[in-house]
Amino acid sequence: MNSSKHTELANHAWSVADLLRGDYRQSDYGKVILPFTVLRRLECVLEPTREKVAETVARFEGQDLDTDHFLRRASGHSFYNKSDLTLKKIAADPRNAARNLQIYVGAFSDNAREVLDKYEFAQQIKKLDGANLLYKVIGRFTDLDLHPDNVPNHNMGYIFEELIRRFAEQSNETAGEHFTPREVIRLMVNLLIAPDGDALSLPGVVRTVMDPACGTGGMLSAAEEHIRSLNPDATVEVYGQELNPESWAICRSDLMIKGQDPENIAFGNSFSDDGHQREKFDYLLANPPFGVEWKKVKEDVEYEHQHLGEAGRFAAGLPRINDGSLLFLQHMISKMKPVDVNGGGGSRIAIVFNGSPLFTGAAGSGESEIRRWILENDWLEAIVALPDQLFYNTGISTYFWILTNRKAPEHKGKVVLLDARDQWQKMRKSLGDKRKELGKQHIADLTRLYADATEAAADPEHPLHGKVKVFDNEDFGYQRITVERPLKYRFEVTDETLAALAAAKPVQKLADPDAFVAAVRTLLGSSWATKSEALIALKDAVVGAGLLWPTGAPFAKAVRDAVGVRDPEGEVQFIKGEPEPDGELRDYENVPLGEDVEEYLKREVHPHVPDAWIDHGKTKIGYEIPFTRHFYVYEPPRPLAEIDLELKTLETEIQALLGEVTQ
Repeated sequence: MNSSKHTELANHAWSVADLLRGDYRQSDYGKVILPFTVLRRLECVLEPTREKVAETVARFEGQDLDTDHFLRRASGHSFYNKSDLTLKKIAADPRNAARNLQIYVGAFSDNAREVLDKYEFAQQIKKLDGANLLYKVIGRFTDLDLHPDNVPNHNMGYIFEELIRRFAEQSNETAGEHFTPREVIRLMVNLLIAPDGDALSLPGVVRTVMDPACGTGGMLSAAEEHIRSLNPDATVEVYGQELNPESWAICRSDLMIKGQDPENIAFGNSFSDDGHQREKFDYLLANPPFGVEWKKVKEDVEYEHQHLGEAGRFAAGLPRINDGSLLFLQHMISKMKPVDVNGGGGSRIAIVFNGSPLFTGAAGSGESEIRRWILENDWLEAIVALPDQLFYNTGISTYFWILTNRKAPEHKGKVVLLDARDQWQKMRKSLGDKRKELGKQHIADLTRLYADATEAAADPEHPLHGKVKVFDNEDFGYQRITVERPLKYRFEVTDETLAALAAAKPVQKLADPDAFVAAVRTLLGSSWATKSEALIALKDAVVGAGLLWPTGAPFAKAVRDAVGVRDPEGEVQFIKGEPEPDGELRDYENVPLGEDVEEYLKREVHPHVPDAWIDHGKTKIGYEIPFTRHFYVYEPPRPLAEIDLELKTLETEIQALLGEVTQ
C-alpha cells in the first residue's frame, strides 16, 4: 500500500470532523475519531471468523464455563466479539443506535473493551446521541474499509499514527505530553539501534523494546519500524507503560490493530506499580515528562530505596521531589539484560532529558549519586545536545542520554559528548512551542557522526571535529572539599556585645542575669587582644560586684562568643589544641577527581589565605556533566571603533527619518 492510500484512508476517518464541528472543540475531535477507528478496525479484523465465534458462543451457552480461551481460539486473535451486531446494522437503526452500540461494545472481550473504556467511549456515545450525530458518525465509519486483506497491520499502523499526529496538532497545549515529534524519535532510534545493525540482520532475530512512559506509543512504533527496515523477518515485541488513560488507550489500540499483543502495554505509574516486574529488554527508550514531581508516589519510592537497596530500582539515590527524570532512568537501567560471559546479551537505553539531570545537585545529593553510579558502572555511552524549540510543549534545550552495559571496546571507560544544537531547519508553521525540526539530512549526518565519534574527536582535520568530544568517565567526577579558616577574635565590651551577652542562654539561666550584665557594663569601652585577658577582666568585674563567676565550658564559650568580635588580625581560637574553624569563612572547592587536594590547596588557596586547611572528614565525591562549558567558544567583543561607527550610522538614519516626519 502506498503513502497516498494511507493518507486517503486517514482523510476518510478525519472527515468525521465535518460532522463534529460546532458540537465539539477541535482539540476534542480525536476523542471520537480515534476510538471509532479502533472499533472499525477490530470489526474488520474479526469479520472472517464471526460465524466461528457465534458457533462457539452457541455451543457453550448455558454452561458455567470460562469460555475466553475457546472464543480467542475461534476468533484467531487475542480479542473477540460475541454479538451479531455490526456498525452497519447499528447505523441502519438510528433510533436505537446508542443502545445497540453499547451492547456491541459490551460484547467485546475484556482487553478490547478496556481500551474503549479508557477513551471514555460511553460518554462520547451519549454526547453524540444527544446531538443527533451518532448514527451519522457510525455511518461514516461503515464506509471505511480497514479489512486486513486491504490494509495489513503494518500499514494500519501508519494510518493510525497519522490520525494521532493530527489529533496532537489540534491539541497544541498538551501535544508534548503524549506526542514526541517523529523526526526526534527517528534520530533517537537511530542512535539507539545503529550500533547493532549487523546483529539485527541475522535470520530469526528476536528483539524486545520497552518504553516506561510510552504515551501514545510513537517511540515503540518507530523502533519496531527501524528494526524491520534492517530485517523484514525480525520478530519485534514491544512493551510499555503509561499513566494517562487516553494515551494508554491510544497506544494499546495501536498494538491491537497492528497485531501486536496489547497486554504488553501496562496501565499505571511505573514507579509505584511496575507493570513489567522482573522483565528485561533489549532496547529501552523514553521521553519522560520534564520537571514533573513524584510526590504522589513518594512513599513507595522511598520504601524501595530504603528497604530493598540493590534488590530494588532506586538504590543509587533519589532526586529532588520536583523532578523525577532520573527515577525513570534508574527504572530503565533495572531492566537491562545482563551481559553473558561471551559478551552477548546486554541492553541499550535512550532517554530524552532537559539540562537539569546533567548538573543539578551538589556532591552527595541524590542526583549526583545517581550520576556517580551510572558513570562508575561505565554505562553512559554518550550525551547528544539537541536544538531548542524542538518539542511541542517546551522551547528549552534537550538532550539524548545513550546508555548501555555492553559498550564497544573503543567506548569502554569513555563518554561521547555530541553537540547537535545547530542541526535544524525552520518549520513552515509553528506547532505550539515547536518552531524547529530535524531534516532527513540532519538525521543522516548525526547518525553517521555518532558512529564515527571517537575518530572525529581525535582528528583535528575532521570537518565536524569541534562538534564531538570524548572524555574519560572520571573527568566528570570531582572532590568537593571543605576549606576551613581559623576563628579569630578580638574582645571588647560595647553596647552590641553587651546585648549579645544578655541574650546568651547560659547567662539567662543565671539567678540574676541583669545583675551579671550590669557588672560587665562597668567595663564598657574596654578591649583585649586575647581571650584569657578578657575573661580575667570580666571575672574580676563580676566578682567585684559580689556575684559568683559560673564555671563550665558552655558558659565560658557563650561569654567568649558574646564579647568576641571577628577580626582578621585577632587571636586564633582553639579547641582541644586545634584551631577552631570559623563557620562564616567556610568555603567549598571542587577539585578534579584524582588530583591531590593538598596540592590544590597549596596552589589555589594558600596564596590568598595561608592559614586555611581542608577538613577531610567532610570531603564528598560528586559527578556532573557541564556540557555547554565543554563546547563554549569565546567570542571577543567587537572593536569600539566598529560599534561607534554603527551608532553614528543609526543616528544619521534616525535624523533622516525625523526630517521626513517634520516636513
